[in-house]
Amino acid sequence: MKVSQALKSRITCRAFLDKPVPEAAVRQILEEAKYAPSGGNLQPWHVYVLTGAKLTEFLSIIETKQKDAPFGEGTEYDIYPKGLSDPYKARRFKCGEDMYATIGVPRDDKAGRLQQFARNFRFFDAPVALFFAIDRQMGLGQWSDLGMFIQSVMLAAREHGLHTAPQEAWAIWYKTVSEFVAMPENLMLFCGM
Repeated sequence: MKVSQALKSRITCRAFLDKPVPEAAVRQILEEAKYAPSGGNLQPWHVYVLTGAKLTEFLSIIETKQKDAPFGEGTEYDIYPKGLSDPYKARRFKCGEDMYATIGVPRDDKAGRLQQFARNFRFFDAPVALFFAIDRQMGLGQWSDLGMFIQSVMLAAREHGLHTAPQEAWAIWYKTVSEFVAMPENLMLFCGM
């Protein structure tokens, strides 16, 4: 697959098949993605992978916690800027409207929207979960490097015939994620996939 084909065919998949992805494929995707550019070759990304029984155990913990805290534990960074202005605000609104229309959830169906939001925290039933983190000492340039690495993961996955769903929503469960994967305190969770 050409890079242009991977870019054009990449979607944020919100419904995965109940089909395992071989560990070798996951390792190869991450190995290929590590060639993403980074200033000074810092390679500031850190990746945690959950599959099988560990993923099931983690999702069970999240499901239990969601009963008392459906919107998580807060975040360490703003997922979206406060006071978002147009055209960005309009784009975000349209993206949400289009997504809910695609899955048949009307605008006034608050329960349906919340149910779909909660699916984020099951990784939309994906068989593999990735968490991306960055060292807290890193600056904006290295956050850009992290983004290029994440995009490289998505493009490598497409070459392997797989879809992905980058999810900053996981930032609301940063404490639980960090504890479960034994993330050192110097790292900050950015997103899941």
